[in-house]
Amino acid sequence: MIYNAEELILYCKDNNKSIADIVLEDEIKSSGETEEIIIEKLLNMLEVMEQSAKKFLEVESVTNLGMIDGFAKKANDYALKDEGLLSKENIQAMAMAFSTLEFSSSMGKIVASPTAGSSGIIPAAIFRYKATNKDVDNRKLVDALLTSVGIGQIIGRYANFAGAEGGCQAECGSASAMASAALVFLKGGSIEEILNAASITLVNILGLVCDPIAGLVEYPCTFRNASGVINAILSADLALAGIKSLVPFEEVTQAMNEVGKSMSYTLKETSLGGLAATKTGEKIKKEFYGE
Repeated sequence: MIYNAEELILYCKDNNKSIADIVLEDEIKSSGETEEIIIEKLLNMLEVMEQSAKKFLEVESVTNLGMIDGFAKKANDYALKDEGLLSKENIQAMAMAFSTLEFSSSMGKIVASPTAGSSGIIPAAIFRYKATNKDVDNRKLVDALLTSVGIGQIIGRYANFAGAEGGCQAECGSASAMASAALVFLKGGSIEEILNAASITLVNILGLVCDPIAGLVEYPCTFRNASGVINAILSADLALAGIKSLVPFEEVTQAMNEVGKSMSYTLKETSLGGLAATKTGEKIKKEFYGE
């Protein structure tokens, strides 16, 4: 993988390759598996993503603490009324993000993409696209997923995905950037636009703390998955409109890493700060652990 935006763009143009092509070639080399096997695995991942994203759209979820129960169904019901400020499809995208987090909290099978705490964003973005582009085939969705992996690999090179290291910007921010890249690919955007979308997405979320109540990846994580998919959509649209990120993508990821390092440890998944440290957050924590 090439980790410099300018070099990546140049290489792809000179060799007539996409980011998805490069990621797939790298995976074949590193895993020793055939293209067919890798594609089959990605198709299986897409199936798991779709099932988790749609699991609780029509049925209320029930989790241990009940902090996020039924959010997906409520949002989907509201979308179906078609009276929202956002479009019906975008509200349903948020509902799908909720659904995956609720399924995860119910011990359901999800794809950590890149983490469990941010697992709702990429599925919601991909299946929001499919909802309005029903003719898109699964092979193209696989290439969208590979494109998001390529963006994730650049993030992993210069920063990380862990809320415990970089705050929620590293988890939901990374997932949103990966999702925006997938959306630009699906819309036929250029590699420059893919990188601009990913950059804009991270710019929008720099500094986001990780403060899960009771240490559980549920609340406020679920809202950050819902807003994360909308961030991905709006950033993709801005990039496709020709709006560019002043700072190259690899530099944006480096900035995210520096911001994460400068955060207090209380704001990095320790549940010692932010919403977790509020009176209500502490009360829920004591009840959950029987203190």
